[in-house]
Amino acid sequence: MAGETVITVVGNLTADPELRYTQNGLPVANFTIASTPRNFDRQANEWKDGEALFLRASVWREFAEHVAGSLTKGMRVIATGRLKQRSYQDREGNNRTAIELEVDEIGPSLRYATAQVTRAASSGGSGGGFGGGQQARPQVQQAEEPWASPGSAAPDAWSAPGSYGDDTPF
Repeated sequence: MAGETVITVVGNLTADPELRYTQNGLPVANFTIASTPRNFDRQANEWKDGEALFLRASVWREFAEHVAGSLTKGMRVIATGRLKQRSYQDREGNNRTAIELEVDEIGPSLRYATAQVTRAASSGGSGGGFGGGQQARPQVQQAEEPWASPGSAAPDAWSAPGSYGDDTPF
């Protein structure tokens, strides 16, 4: 939507994402990302941590279940989304304002780690993303995918010498 504040944050999760369900059964995962800047102090000839930013974040629906099942406390993540401002009254009746990140995309940072991605089974709902037209894909184990390992699933006309003519196999 035009006029929204879109940001990308790189930081560590302060706790496991907390998965809850609304009264209507809609899943939501809430978590906090801590982003601490580091600057090189030339006089001391060392890196120094700046003031940490703690940003509350949320994801909804099937996305929430994927996040809760994939990310854990301490993981370094890259998240992009829209900043939302929410006003409320605390228990003492004081007016408060909270800034939160409504996450559009999140994943582990691969700077200091590796990750193994597995497609999730879809519940058949409408696709996400900006177009909303992504097709649901069934969960597929890597061994079933023809490109996963040599000699798997279907024969590959490109990999077996002499098994193909001059025409492309499609």
